[in-house]
This record gives sequence, structure tokens and C-alpha cells, in this order.
Amino acid sequence: MSVREPSKVPAADQTLAILAHLATQRGPVPAATIAHALALPRSTVYHLLAVMQERGFVVHLPEEHRYGLGVAAFELSSGFSRQQPLSRLGRPLVAALVDRIGESGHLAVLHGRDVLYLVEERAPRRPSLVTDVDVRLPAYLTATGRAMLAELPPAQLRALYPDRGAFESRHPSTESDAADWTYGRLKRVLADVRARGFADEDGEVTPGLASVGAAVLDHLGWPAAAIAVTFPDDTSAELRDRAVADVQEAAATLSRRILGMR
Repeated sequence: MSVREPSKVPAADQTLAILAHLATQRGPVPAATIAHALALPRSTVYHLLAVMQERGFVVHLPEEHRYGLGVAAFELSSGFSRQQPLSRLGRPLVAALVDRIGESGHLAVLHGRDVLYLVEERAPRRPSLVTDVDVRLPAYLTATGRAMLAELPPAQLRALYPDRGAFESRHPSTESDAADWTYGRLKRVLADVRARGFADEDGEVTPGLASVGAAVLDHLGWPAAAIAVTFPDDTSAELRDRAVADVQEAAATLSRRILGMR
């Protein structure tokens, strides 16, 4: 295991560490807790918090003696969304994936119980798809959705699917009819996704077509997006295996890119 070199700008490194720590908490926390968690001197933490408070990145709750993220931190998040880095970073990866496999590819994010498609690259002379940029589909039926749902904490997954009414059908069939889906069945499907390291669906979005997908994880291990390819369901096992490996590689590359790594 490589040893991380000491930062050449320790104050900047410590400031970012504090912000990252606050972003993982369920609510504001005491400065002493931050200092302990990050192994920093309390005086350093208080000084840095004071500067971040002045700039609006941190808010101080004096009655509770706690600190939380401020409006400026939220604006950074909004700026992230406006600049569409997932689309910009993911599009060339999906395009390269389509070129290698010769089948259509997509990048999607979770939006409630739906997947929202951000990137769609169509392969020449391949079947038309219902997926397109800004299209939403039920997450539990899609390869991209299953790949992301498999990475959610159990409590979050249960909140998304509290009862049978949460399962929306696209078309009546043995596999995709919402009446056949339960939370227990979804958990079994997602356990299989985690065990294999990729998700798939076969005819559940569009009869005659199948897809494989893999999740793109952020610095907290949260599913930021997923990449998938779609192909005819009679595609050879060899091509399916190749598609799985290439999709997993593309998703891992995008995970590194959104973390600022090559």
C-alpha cells in the first residue's frame, strides 16, 4: 500500500478534510468531534472553522455548540450540477464503449425511484431504444437502475420501495409486471448484482433487448451514476461477457475521474 505524501499546503488540505467530514454527517457536529475524527489539533480546527464561517462554507449553531455546512457549500453543489461534469466526463467514455462493442450505450443517474438518462450514444444500424437524454424509466427494471440501487444502504432502499405500490410496470409480462415485484424480490435481485459486480435486465424494459450496467461511485461510495450497454437478447455469451467487462471498466474510469484521479 502506498503512503500518502505530506501535503505541501496543509491548511488547504485540512480545510477540505473538514468540509468533506461535515458532508458525511447527518447533521451539525461539535468542533471537538471534528478534531478527533480527523486527528487535528482543536485550535487548528477552530481557526479553520472560523474562516470557513466568515466565507459562508460553515454555519455555527451557538446554542448547540455545533458546526454544519453553510450556504456557500450548497452553492458548490449547485455549481457541480450546472456544469454537468458527469455528462462531460462520461460522454467520451460511453462513446468509446459503443465504438468497441458496436452496441448502444448510456449513462444515467438515480432520480427518486427513476433513472434519468444524461448521455445516450447510439450505435449505427442497431435497434431503436426507448432510452434517450432526459428520459426517465423505473429504476428497478433497468440495468443502470439496479446497478445504483444495489449500492444504496438498506434503509434508503426501503424508503424508496415501502410497498407494492412503489413498483411501476412498463408493459405486462411475466418478468416486468409490477404485480410480480415485491421488496423481497428486489433485495434478492440486488444481492445478485452485488455478488457479480454488475447488473443486467433481459426484456424488462423493451422485449427483445437486454442490457448490462455498472455503478459509478463517488468519494463516499455512493452511486453517482451508472453506465450500461443495450443489445439484442440473442447476442452471444461471448459478446455479453465482453460487454460486462467493458462496462465495468468504463464505470471504474468515470469513478476515478469524478474523484479527480486519472
